[in-house]
Amino acid sequence: MHTPFTPLATVPVDRRTARVHEEGWQSWSPSGAYALGDTPHRPTNANWATVCYRPGVTVAAGAFQGEGLLALDPGDGSPARLWAAADPQHSVPSIRVTVQGDHVEVAADGPVKLLTGTSVQSVLADWADGLGVPAPRPAPTVWCSWYEYFTDVTEDDIHENLRAMDTLDLPIDVVQIDDGYQSALGDWLTLSGRFRSREGIADAIRARGRRAGIWTAPFLVDPGSELAAGRPDWLVRDADGTPLHAGVNWGHDLYVLDTTHPQAAAYLVEVFTTLRTEGYDYFKVDFLYAGALDGVRHSGADALTAYREGITLIRQAIGEEAYLLGCGAPILPSIGLFDAMRVSADTAPYRRPQADDYSQPGQDAAEFTGVGRQWQHGRLWINDPDCLMARPAVETRERWAAHVEATGGLMASSDRLLALDEWGVETTRRLLTGVDAC
Repeated sequence: MHTPFTPLATVPVDRRTARVHEEGWQSWSPSGAYALGDTPHRPTNANWATVCYRPGVTVAAGAFQGEGLLALDPGDGSPARLWAAADPQHSVPSIRVTVQGDHVEVAADGPVKLLTGTSVQSVLADWADGLGVPAPRPAPTVWCSWYEYFTDVTEDDIHENLRAMDTLDLPIDVVQIDDGYQSALGDWLTLSGRFRSREGIADAIRARGRRAGIWTAPFLVDPGSELAAGRPDWLVRDADGTPLHAGVNWGHDLYVLDTTHPQAAAYLVEVFTTLRTEGYDYFKVDFLYAGALDGVRHSGADALTAYREGITLIRQAIGEEAYLLGCGAPILPSIGLFDAMRVSADTAPYRRPQADDYSQPGQDAAEFTGVGRQWQHGRLWINDPDCLMARPAVETRERWAAHVEATGGLMASSDRLLALDEWGVETTRRLLTGVDAC
């Protein structure tokens, strides 16, 4: 049952200059500041509402809404105001602003506290500083297979680029294998036909003086996977007892692993312990929103408790010294759990996202939310603005590279390195060399 909104404040504003910052639910949810006359970014279809926004939460037309955080600069010289979740890691209320002539009405559906500051970004930064999160470790530099090869990546592609790093003298610390090495979502330890040996690749990477990294989506299960067929009791359920639907991606439905089930939890630990033992010490965990979806779990735990417990299991399996990057993750419930965090939608070789939905891949979408969440960098984690793509086929590659560089966050290349032209090689080398990730 939906909790009603409780009025919090009436604030006079200058309609011409006031700005409202909406904080989105998860990594890919649009976040940033708007003028009062702007139309905020909203989901353009029901699937993206589940996969990229806060499921089950809609916003009335004409209203602004932040999930756990909403900041207002009244534009009249008075202090910026921030309404923030009272217990952000465990309870994330929606906070809403509606414009009423020369003032705005603020309301929330859960406990919040009020802070003031000199600007929207500064008051958000002050709030983050007040949480007392330990300073994050500097991020390594990374090469990632995703934006060149996507799910078609092969073991030979990894080896080719590993050799190219030496040929081109690129200062890459981590070689990260992305989606495509596994046979199915959920069957993480079974290889696809394009790969021969996970451990062998890790050994080859480390033999060249680099670190081995790997991608997983640990809370997702493909309905066609061996896990879903063999252990249906490991899945989070809907109220009617059917497997909870976590949206559609890669052209098929998605289910959710119930990490509160003791055997499913043991399997999750086995996956990450195995990968760590094989030599991987950089882990990108993706599509994490699934672990925070409301559903019926074995332990009866609420979704956010189950989510944090699931990430804690992963951290315990990989050890404190391994590097953990989150993506597609609920932002506030993730505080204190990660070394680095994706803070925007995916980038793409093009600017405009599909259907102009700013949760979808596109440089415009990634820049909008990346700028809006710059206050998180160095306070909650190292910000990941998403990968540099410097090959000639990338639209406005100069502008995208400038954005990645300006964030000062995690620097990752994602091109077929031997296909880069002179500008691409020099830009990649410069950004990786000049990284200042904390």
